[in-house]
Amino acid sequence: MNIQIFGKSKCFDTKKAERYFKERRIKFQRIDLIGVGLSRGEFTSVKSAVGLETMIDNTAPYVEILTYLAYEGDKEEKLLENPAFIKTPIVRNGKKATIGFCPDVWKDWE
Repeated sequence: MNIQIFGKSKCFDTKKAERYFKERRIKFQRIDLIGVGLSRGEFTSVKSAVGLETMIDNTAPYVEILTYLAYEGDKEEKLLENPAFIKTPIVRNGKKATIGFCPDVWKDWE
């Protein structure tokens, strides 16, 4: 298992996801979504697993600006440029991915 957790430092669900894997002694790599972001390949992999609309954090400040600035085809570029608009945590295991705290799904990965 090759677990990656993309999250924001102040996100409680990211901290809960990290605790979930620590408690089960499953190694994971934590990646700061704001500082490092997602590569285009990682973004595409997550998008194909969960869908583009699921990735948008509707609780982020000024997220409605994303809607006005981005047409449907341009939304991906805007999300890559502004990772603060991406919902966290993103937990990846190869081609599989989840967004948010999803222990029921992760249990099947063990």
